[in-house]
Amino acid sequence: MTILCVRFQLPPTGEAALSGLLGLLEEFTPVVEALPPDGALADLRGAERYFGRDAVELASVIRVRALALHGVDCVIGAGPGPMLARMAMRDARPGVTRAVSEETVRDFLAERPVAALPGVGTATARTLCEYGLDTLGRVAAAPLSTLQRLVGARAGRELHEKANGIDRGRVVPNAVSRSLATERPFTRDEVDPDRHRRALLSAADELGARLRALDKVCGALTLTVRYADRSSTTRTRTLTEPTAHSVALTRTAYEMYEALGLQRARVRSTALRAESLGPAEQASHQLSFDPVDERLRRIEEVADRVRARFGPHAVMPGSLAA
Repeated sequence: MTILCVRFQLPPTGEAALSGLLGLLEEFTPVVEALPPDGALADLRGAERYFGRDAVELASVIRVRALALHGVDCVIGAGPGPMLARMAMRDARPGVTRAVSEETVRDFLAERPVAALPGVGTATARTLCEYGLDTLGRVAAAPLSTLQRLVGARAGRELHEKANGIDRGRVVPNAVSRSLATERPFTRDEVDPDRHRRALLSAADELGARLRALDKVCGALTLTVRYADRSSTTRTRTLTEPTAHSVALTRTAYEMYEALGLQRARVRSTALRAESLGPAEQASHQLSFDPVDERLRRIEEVADRVRARFGPHAVMPGSLAA
């Protein structure tokens, strides 16, 4: 168990605190990968030898320091690789680290639905379930050739390895500034799709305004939906062109949400993350000759000036489309 997946329980507007919390992790290891808006992966292989403590013991120290220095509790999963650490974190709760050792990997995975495996989308899960491969234990026991016929050669091999607990991922150190993120928690678990969409509209509008204020554009958008049972679904989509246009971000967020096919899901929060940031002056905008789109872009410029003068809440989310 050398990898930790940490999710800090930040307040709704606490994304700025993530940088300091990453610094806390870097006191133990330089191999830290930010997972905005509120998480990180940390490779503790060197730290275990240096401090003479295992990953679970170090996780307890990290939790205490996060509370003492930042007033932030955290949920931590530990595993032999990043994928298993992420999955363990979903079962964790504040104060208790969920650890998966190499000896317990198969038992940990066996009864989980195939959709719980990172990288398995709705369509792949549906295909596997149609053939009775509805748990990771059954997928692990299936012949490799069968999986490759069902989902393709490369995807089948990766699925077979992951279901058997073979985690080839690694922690890639990065900087939190490579992305911007915002989250919309609900006051109670929400099943109404209209409220889900309104939350996405608000988040996309905020991201667009922040990108334009920084003179940045994003090349990809990530949607994370967290559920009442503490599980989550994350999807990333590359944009057709880098943009900071709130309407384009909203459209992409809606498309990813609709593709999830949620049926009365109890959603605890939704989050959007703008990734692959770049300078706005180096981005090209393909002219659409759509007068509505051009009008919305001009209104955006006015709205940004209003926000700059009167504050971020001076313009209601979604008012651009009115």
